[in-house]
Amino acid sequence: MKFLDQAKIFIASGKGGDGCASFRREKYIEFGGPNGGDGGKGGDVIFRVDENLNTLIDFRYQQHFKAKNGENGKGKNQTGANGNDIIIKVPPGTEIYNEDKSLLLFDLINKNEEFRLITGGNGGLGNSHFKTSVNQAPRKFTKGEEGNEKWIWLSLKLFADIGVIGMPNAGKSTLLSKISNANPKIGDYPFTTLNPILGTVKRFDKEIILADIPGLIEGAHEGKGLGDKFLAHIERCKFLLHLIDVTDKAWHKNYKTVRNEISKYSKKVSSKKEIVVFTKIDLINANSKIKISEIRKKFNSDLFFISSYNNEGIDKLMNFLFKFNDFSND
Repeated sequence: MKFLDQAKIFIASGKGGDGCASFRREKYIEFGGPNGGDGGKGGDVIFRVDENLNTLIDFRYQQHFKAKNGENGKGKNQTGANGNDIIIKVPPGTEIYNEDKSLLLFDLINKNEEFRLITGGNGGLGNSHFKTSVNQAPRKFTKGEEGNEKWIWLSLKLFADIGVIGMPNAGKSTLLSKISNANPKIGDYPFTTLNPILGTVKRFDKEIILADIPGLIEGAHEGKGLGDKFLAHIERCKFLLHLIDVTDKAWHKNYKTVRNEISKYSKKVSSKKEIVVFTKIDLINANSKIKISEIRKKFNSDLFFISSYNNEGIDKLMNFLFKFNDFSND
């Protein structure tokens, strides 16, 4: 399934049904009087969270959503049926913005959460409402109210326990493919990951959801590289898993670059707990152990060294992630 995290759609609620002008006509009843029923209410537009969804891709193929109109009133004081609401299902973490993205209307987070964005028009009144002592046979009735309509933007921010970040080619996708059910694209060139990818790691009755964020480069917070739109997907993560290619001579500069971009994007995201993981340690020779000891001196945070090629250090990392995730849930 393709990933889509932005979508512009048109929504419209239903028009209220018109009231009815009718009179009772029965044999042997000389003065039947008015019996026109009211119109039905137009349907509302409702957004509902569906946990089975994790992308807005469906909105690429359907951009217009309209609730049903209310039915007109009928004789014999019959009220028209209300129009059916339209329920638009979205993944958890979907934000609803106005047309120019200047105002956040609602943030859909919780399971089965609903938000009634626009309501349908009220039904019109039948002529039976207008009978008075001086007007026994009113022909007056009212039209149903028009529905509401608008263009809106949907923006998805993924929910994950861990946001996997790092420079392009740091080994994020390879690690995710090793430890989870995800099947990301892997290659020996930068930006093999073009969209955020979710992976689930299960251990007995516990699970951790990881989000592989496309590689960040200097200026990402300004839209360079794959842009800052992917940084939004780590806003809801509990903590960050920062992967660094140990074979890159500029590893410390790369680390600072990613941290700087996150800090410029959001202080809140920058303050999240970070676990640093050096990858590709199978590519360094035995004489490079001094390098590892030098690396340890530069970090106060939790530090791991792994190889996705021969699985070195991965079990130790996963044990820590599950324990830490349990602790963060308390």
